[in-house]
Amino acid sequence: MTEPPRVASLLPSATEIVRLVGDAEWLVGRSHECDFPSGVESAPVLTRPRRALPRASGAIDRAVREIVEDALAVYEVDLEELRAARPDVVVTQDLCDVCAVSLDDVTAALRELARENVHVCSLSPNRLQDVWDDVRRVGRALGREDVAQAAALELEERCIAIAARSVELSRPSVLTIEWLDPVMIGGTWMPELVRLSGGEALVTTPGQHAPTLDLEALQKLDPDVVLIKPCGFDLDRTSEELPLLERLLPWSSWRAVAEERVYVADGNAFFNRPGPRLVESLEILAAAVHPEHFADFTEKHAGSFRRLKPDLGLVDPQSR
Repeated sequence: MTEPPRVASLLPSATEIVRLVGDAEWLVGRSHECDFPSGVESAPVLTRPRRALPRASGAIDRAVREIVEDALAVYEVDLEELRAARPDVVVTQDLCDVCAVSLDDVTAALRELARENVHVCSLSPNRLQDVWDDVRRVGRALGREDVAQAAALELEERCIAIAARSVELSRPSVLTIEWLDPVMIGGTWMPELVRLSGGEALVTTPGQHAPTLDLEALQKLDPDVVLIKPCGFDLDRTSEELPLLERLLPWSSWRAVAEERVYVADGNAFFNRPGPRLVESLEILAAAVHPEHFADFTEKHAGSFRRLKPDLGLVDPQSR
């Protein structure tokens, strides 16, 4: 009888995919940021930040840029914990050195531990189809190809069904904000999610990495809907940064602000993790873009996003 694989996942979205297509007990190690689904916290932590990061988004951005300028990744592998985990499969990424340990660091760590026989499954999603293909890729690595194929098809079909509900509706312009200081606009799969939700994405196109816009560039925009979902920030963490909006955005002139169509979402759990919960992210976005048409999603995800009033007060998305 073949032994089940020992799997180390080094980024949160990969851990969600591993748990989607594999068995819970296969996970023998995780990144320090892996927190979903319930139970993954019991797996040993295999990564850590190279240095402590500050709390404010502007200070975080400056610290990260300094680390990257030194030709370093923001996070590193804990060699001793990796040695103890003895993985057969390591799931990692080569998309962003700011999001997780770099692929080069992972391969160097395995080489140092003389673990060259470990299968490294590296993910690099830029668009939704890449994410669904990553589900299949992880499934193949774990010997669960059929399970992964069925899971990926179900995720795709759920997105198609949501898009079908908005096909006859008007298409408001939507600006998604991925970071607050400086202001970065959601790219990669976000324009596709906007389109599937029944909106038209401003600034970015599918697969494009998040651009940074200054106040002058933002003043040329007048979005119908704004979704703020800073990468790695939950609702409480984002609420600490809301006073920045009056300085960094054309807050007093945007139509979306006056019409109270600005929303704040949990950017740690949703939108920024290229895994299964992008479908739930699409549901949240649909509830923001067409609240009258997707009231079921507003109710379902009421705890994961808020409507932002012009005075920067957060209210339940269902209240008016």
